[in-house]
Formats: sequence, structure tokens, C-alpha cells
Amino acid sequence: MIISRTPSNSALWVVATPLGNPGDISGRALEVLSECDLVLAEDTRRAGMLFKNLGIRAREFLSLHEHNEAGRIHQVVSRIMAGGNCALISDAGTPLMADPGYRLVRYCRESGIDVIPVPGPCSIVAALAASGLPPYPFSFLGFPPRKAYEIEKTFKTWQEIPATLVFFERKNRITTTLQIALQVLGPREFCLARELTKKYEEFIIGRLDSIELDADRLLGEITVIIAPQDPGGSAEDTQSVELLISECLKQGLRPREVVQEVRKHARGWSGKEIYALMHTMRRDA
Repeated sequence: MIISRTPSNSALWVVATPLGNPGDISGRALEVLSECDLVLAEDTRRAGMLFKNLGIRAREFLSLHEHNEAGRIHQVVSRIMAGGNCALISDAGTPLMADPGYRLVRYCRESGIDVIPVPGPCSIVAALAASGLPPYPFSFLGFPPRKAYEIEKTFKTWQEIPATLVFFERKNRITTTLQIALQVLGPREFCLARELTKKYEEFIIGRLDSIELDADRLLGEITVIIAPQDPGGSAEDTQSVELLISECLKQGLRPREVVQEVRKHARGWSGKEIYALMHTMRRDA
């Protein structure tokens, strides 16, 4: 069905908002946000401040976050089916990118409701474009899990896939997450993009095997980019790692020291994997 893409059509509008600089809002986004009957936002107070900075007023705000999305779906769909227009926004950037809204969009599609994107700012694309790292193919991972072993498991899933990895991380966890990335992915290039489009915008470029970060000054949400493995630096095979372990054991190193030494040379191997391989070698000896 062909429809006119204006707020006069009953629909769910997925609207991108500025990352920080209000000048990045599009004229179309301003029109939709001004004329929609209902604006769905994760934090209605922040949304209210955004609208004030943009010089527009919302007819009505309604909170939509991960804890209430399931309960809001029927309420929102009923409003749209009754002839209303609803706009879904994020706190900043493009909705659904590690934000709630997927279930609502899916239900609207299944109910025959038009879902209309209003493209605009997106921290993932902005960071990729200015990082100097390979922009495609890339995979977006959202926020990594909280526990170290779960982060390790996540990176293992992408260990052999030749794609740039992009994800969000908080400053108090960034060092640990990058250290785990080094253990699993090897010494790849990385970029930390923070405060995008704001006064203190910063791009920190480096390698995972030589990280020098002052986490205390990394304010704001961080967009992390990790480049694919250098074609000449793929992960060592099992036989090569066995030889490294044997050399360390001959030198009389203790198991922990063996792992520390082998990890310096065995790209793509975690400490847990080296321990397991060392145990197998001793058992089979």
C-alpha cells in the first residue's frame, strides 16, 4: 500500500533525534514530533528537555522502557487504530539501537499498522564513519553482558568472523571489556568514540595489546569499535600453542606463569583455554 509520508496518516513513526547537537535534527523529524498525538520515550523528562531545546511542544508524552514495553503495546496500538499518530524516540539517536521498541514495532507490523522510519543521527554510523577503521561489514552487539565469562562467550561467537565489531559500553567497565577482547580476539585495532556531536567529542584510537586509558575522564556513553583481525595475524593453531606451553614448562614456570607468558604470543587464546590445553597435555603425557 502506498501512503503519503506525512503525520496525517495514522501510524507509528520511528524518529531519530540528535546525539547531542540539536542542529542535527531534520525538518521532517521536527514536523512529525510536533504533529504526532503521542510521543513514546524511554525517559519522558529527558524527552521534555529535548523538545524544549528543539523549540517544539509535544501533545502528550508516554514512557516506554524495557520494564513496561510489553504492557504498553496494546495501549499504543489502540491509540493508533483509533486514528492517532504515535512517535517513538530514543534518549538520543536512532530508536531500537540497544533501546526498547522492537516488540512494539513487531506487533504493529503484525497488526497491519504502518511503521514509518524518520532517519537521522545514529551513534553507530557516526562512530564508524569517523573512526578510520573498516566500516563494513560490521556487526552491532548492543551492550555486552555484565559478567566476565559472558563477555568472553560473546566475543568468542565473533572470533573467526572477519567483521568490524561495534558495541556500547560504560566507562567503569570499559577497561575490563577491552582486556577480555584482547584475550579472545587478539591484538586488534580499536576506537572509542565518546560525547559524539558534543563540545568534548573525542576519538581514542589504539590497539588492544597496548591500552592506556584514564577511565575516570571517559564521561558519557562510549561507542566501541574493534577492527577485524589483521589477515597476517590470525589466531595460533593448537599445535603452535602446545609448543609454547612445552617451552614454558621446560623453563620450570608455574601454571599461572605459563598462561601469562603464552597469552603474550598466542593470539585469539583466552587464559581459560590455555589452562585447559595445558591440563590435557599433562594428562596425555
